[in-house]
Amino acid sequence: MALLKKINHNFQTDQNSGFGTNANSYGGRFVNKNGTPNIEKRGMHLLRRISWYHTMIDMPNWKFMLILFIFYIVINFLFAILYYVIGIEHLDGIAQSQSIWTQFGQAYFFSAQTFTTVGYGHISPTGFLTSALSAAEALIGLLSFAIATGLFFGRFSKPTAFLKFSHHALISPYGKGKGLMIRLVPFKNTNFTDAKAKVTLGMTVEENGNLTNKFYNLDLELDRINALSLSWTLVHPITENSPLYNFTEEDFKKNHGEILVFITTFDDMFSNTVAARTSYTFNEIIYGAKFQTMYNRSKNGSKTILHLDILNNFERITF
Repeated sequence: MALLKKINHNFQTDQNSGFGTNANSYGGRFVNKNGTPNIEKRGMHLLRRISWYHTMIDMPNWKFMLILFIFYIVINFLFAILYYVIGIEHLDGIAQSQSIWTQFGQAYFFSAQTFTTVGYGHISPTGFLTSALSAAEALIGLLSFAIATGLFFGRFSKPTAFLKFSHHALISPYGKGKGLMIRLVPFKNTNFTDAKAKVTLGMTVEENGNLTNKFYNLDLELDRINALSLSWTLVHPITENSPLYNFTEEDFKKNHGEILVFITTFDDMFSNTVAARTSYTFNEIIYGAKFQTMYNRSKNGSKTILHLDILNNFERITF
């Protein structure tokens, strides 16, 4: 608890952090590395507390495609079972002399053709039940593809801040003292302008014998830039006016705290303001290091080369 005594409680706290003050009710970090709140919601049915649209929009591409593929396979499998239960003899074009598995396979492919409204014509339904089932399947197929198309459009058109943050925050030399440094970089062919940054320190401090969450705004060397085309290193000078003043390397290792980073910027491609968030717990802060430069002049001097692969590279130094 040595660090708790080093906090100057006269520093103005951030009352608008959006996080609770009761430290005993919190578990783990405030914000995950990917920027999402570290919160698990309970007390309501799963179908009511989860937006399936937002879930499908936000999930990784591989998982989204896998769900569509599994849905396509499963629904055609179910319809093939229904066709088989009604009777293969009601699917004109499937020979009765064929094996059960061959008949079921042809029923499956007939279902796929009906679901996608391709309709090759090799197999056709006969009888009321089979015709009604194939008509219902065609309608479900049209609606399913309409939903899938909407999800595809939503995923491609969703305004996204294509920004990457360094894995670690650093305590580096700054001026005649030290500074907290966090680096970020745009990694796609987007044009960001009017970028703004806010950095907040979340600390568990002792007040009147109780542990309380306190949040402090950390002043930045630059909290706004006109164009974000290269890497941007956020620098918080650790002066007497900083809540981190007099913190040692051991203080960061032994105590609980978290640096919350919020970025907003205007994306010319989307013509919209986008946001990105991340956080660094004290054990993700490296004391005594500096970032390696990410960009340099090209050989012919006509361009500036931004090396995205060295975003996290740093060098150890001594104060």
